[in-house]
Amino acid sequence: MDGSGQQVINRVVTGADYPLADPGGPAWRHLVDRVRRELVTTGCCVLPGFVHPAAQDTLSRECAAVADGAYFDVETVNVYNTAPDSALPPDHPAHITMERGNAFVAADRIPPDSVIGLLYASDPFRRFVAACFGLPAVYPLADPLSRLCVNVIQPGLEHPWHFDTNEFTVSMVTQEPESGGAFEYCPNIRSARTENFGAVRDVLTSRGSALVHRLPLHPGDLQLFRGRYSLHRVSRVGGAQARHSAIFAYSEQPGVLGTPARTRQLFGRVLPEHLAAARAPRGDGLLD
Repeated sequence: MDGSGQQVINRVVTGADYPLADPGGPAWRHLVDRVRRELVTTGCCVLPGFVHPAAQDTLSRECAAVADGAYFDVETVNVYNTAPDSALPPDHPAHITMERGNAFVAADRIPPDSVIGLLYASDPFRRFVAACFGLPAVYPLADPLSRLCVNVIQPGLEHPWHFDTNEFTVSMVTQEPESGGAFEYCPNIRSARTENFGAVRDVLTSRGSALVHRLPLHPGDLQLFRGRYSLHRVSRVGGAQARHSAIFAYSEQPGVLGTPARTRQLFGRVLPEHLAAARAPRGDGLLD
């Protein structure tokens, strides 16, 4: 491991519980095996207190300092973030709409020397993430806006039920709300071969409560999640304080950028890189 990577891990990560500084060592392999088992059985793994206690206040303060730079646009969406389609059957879950009220701070507004900026760029962290998801490697997203984001949910708003466009998601709560803002998910409700529209519809219409799991998440907890196949949301935030979370976006191939339409939806702007890039074909036929 290079010296800078070692310094970042020593400064940011609770090394006694999460030995990222010793990749391939017995404790590292034991941790990776644990994460893999949980991802297989429940689609999600939470590593509590991943960020060292000495860095947690800095983590929260830095993300709060950039939160005012989030692009905010409440919009009506469906679970797939697709346009209305009258050709779909009347009972299709895509016809059920919700209000999306979360906002995103783009990567170009997050200092690279912040806790999340250092962690995102860290080779040991990236190597650990790849191993947890059973991948030979993961790459920082080439997208200058969506590679690293702070997700902001103001009081009275929520991030409604949705699926992620990536097969794997890495995130971390950096500020808890006074109430609400719970992470809820339905593990592996669909697969690359089947959408399972009936179960998705049941959850959206509150008939599928038995499928819903709720996770307690606190600042500094690392969450690894298969969000492509697990329906999930953050419930409505209450009280006077917003919920903040960092989203670390990696890809299995280098050079990946978001589409212009999706980028404009999330950040209110696109860059020349987005307009020049062609969208890579999906490996599955799922609705987004």
